[in-house]
Amino acid sequence: MATTSKQKDVKKATLLSLIPGLGQFYNEQKFKGIIFLGVFIAFVIELFTFGVSAIDGFITLGTVPMEDHSLFLLIEGTLQIIITFVFVVFYVFNIKDAKSVAKKWNSGQKVNTTTKEIINNMLDEGFPYLLTLPAYIVMTIAIIFPVLVTLFMAFTNYDFKHIPPAGLIDWVGVKNFFSIFFLSSYRATFGAVFSWTVIWTICASTLQIVLGVLTAVVANQQFIKGKRWFGVIFLLPWAVPAFITIMSFSNIFNDSIGAINTQVIPMLNHLPFVDIGAVAWKTDPFWTKVAIIMIQGWLGFPYIYVMTTGILQSIPEELYEAAKIDGANAIQRFKSITMPMILFVAAPIFVTQYTGNFNNFSMIYLFNNGGPGSVGGGAGSTDILISWIYKLTTGNAPQYSVAAAVTLIISFIVISISLIVFKKTNAFDMEGK
Repeated sequence: MATTSKQKDVKKATLLSLIPGLGQFYNEQKFKGIIFLGVFIAFVIELFTFGVSAIDGFITLGTVPMEDHSLFLLIEGTLQIIITFVFVVFYVFNIKDAKSVAKKWNSGQKVNTTTKEIINNMLDEGFPYLLTLPAYIVMTIAIIFPVLVTLFMAFTNYDFKHIPPAGLIDWVGVKNFFSIFFLSSYRATFGAVFSWTVIWTICASTLQIVLGVLTAVVANQQFIKGKRWFGVIFLLPWAVPAFITIMSFSNIFNDSIGAINTQVIPMLNHLPFVDIGAVAWKTDPFWTKVAIIMIQGWLGFPYIYVMTTGILQSIPEELYEAAKIDGANAIQRFKSITMPMILFVAAPIFVTQYTGNFNNFSMIYLFNNGGPGSVGGGAGSTDILISWIYKLTTGNAPQYSVAAAVTLIISFIVISISLIVFKKTNAFDMEGK
């Protein structure tokens, strides 16, 4: 049974917990003390068998070429940093636990001392944490670990001149970031690629959102017949794999034999006052950019259409009837009822459309491999940041560290803008609900 009559020295319990488990033994929680002490001993063993050498290798990144593999040392050191951080969190929890349990003894609260009571309490109060623990482990391995490796790589000179194990990698601090923003060759390339990435993201995402909302609003009007057929037709771009669609459009927009120049434009020229020549869709940077923006609008609007349709069907018809009685026309009803409802529900989804297109590698690479032409630094005239990173890492002279630095810049931009927009739109704000 739990005991509540004894007094404990809070300071002593806290000091004893500097060695995990001893504070729990002092508080008469032997099972918890064994677990905590076991974790501590396991970490100490791991630290002296692997951790110390991993940290040393992380700091030096190797000293002897062909014997030391700098990249492996970087990865092992990153893993040890994660393990150490997890232990530090556990260590702080251990101290707080010993202190809080000692206070419970002194205040007469119930303290679980037997193994059965501790396990039952853990399954009861700690069940949510136990349930989410596997997810945290997977997230650490699949997300945090690779992100940290990329983060650290951005501060090295890992390039085609320093490829382990033949060459050693060295820490260079913020040199890669300095080169991107201040070195003339990289600065010009980064400026051109970044500006086009922003234009591409805004234009392509806005186009697919506008098309999706517009088609949903029109198709859901009461006077429209055959709404199911419209739904099937609008979903066709979504049903076909994007890879196939992009490759098909790449052929359709071919300058010499593509359907646009050989069939569509000649057909339009038969109309009065229309005289359009062949367009250099894949050899002129401007028209290539126009083409991929239009294609992304075609590919992306069905998802917005489906989502908006669901929102429109949930809007009470009484709101529109009341607006009609007040004399509001169709445009005013759309501005005061329809659009606010759509934005209220779909704002987070719209944000993901922009962030997704910011990193839309497939569209850029599959249509024209980032071409035509070049803006320097290995980037084509239609390359966005993510496709430029790909070329930096797969070209004849790979620049892995610079690519890692650009990756971090992309992550910072996307995360910052997403957080700002989510805050402004109160997305995911569940307070008071």
